[in-house]
Amino acid sequence: MKQAVCLLSGGLDSTTSLAIAQASGFEVYALSFRYGQRHTIELEKAADFALARGVKRHVTLDIDLRAFGGSALTDDIAVPKPGDEKAMSTDNIPVTYVPARNTIFLSFAMGWAEALGAKHIFIGVNAQDYSGYPDCRPAFLEAFERLAQVATKAGVTEAGQALQIHAPLIDMSKADIVARGTALGVDFAETSSCYDPDAQGKPCQACDACLLRAKGFREAGVVDPLLLKFGLTT
Repeated sequence: MKQAVCLLSGGLDSTTSLAIAQASGFEVYALSFRYGQRHTIELEKAADFALARGVKRHVTLDIDLRAFGGSALTDDIAVPKPGDEKAMSTDNIPVTYVPARNTIFLSFAMGWAEALGAKHIFIGVNAQDYSGYPDCRPAFLEAFERLAQVATKAGVTEAGQALQIHAPLIDMSKADIVARGTALGVDFAETSSCYDPDAQGKPCQACDACLLRAKGFREAGVVDPLLLKFGLTT
């Protein structure tokens, strides 16, 4: 069976991406990060999801990006809560962007993949309904894949065996992702997307991540089971 390292945050996108990898016949090694994010409930969800899906191994690495700051997710900066999709900023990269986060995450995934002898990495980035992050775009993924070709032993010594970066959600809308994850049996009630949840994982329903998630479920014609879990309404 082909092996793949799958980045797993515990949110809507990464859980669906991992489920797609499994459905595509990959033996999955899941990789999560405790990077100094304040919404650590997502790591509990990632661990539970990895266990429920029977991944080969799940590793959570500690890397403290609070040392650099520069993001509302890791620094003493308030998480923006526009409260409405129309109020979401589309002109600038939002303050919830964590500097170079996906580059850092993919670098660790590349290291683990090389140690395993795996040729595949899955990441749940999406370029349709997203917050404007530069590291969620096809150009970024293509550039990283080219990097892997010159930065790994397999890339420089094994013709045709360079690492492949899979982003199965890249051209999907959030509604598409909800539909695909639901079809693959992802329990979205046990995921966490919110940037500012409470200790139990109850979403704020006002941050960008909550608004995008709500848009996806609404357009997919599906009630978000996470809201039902907490007795919330859309």
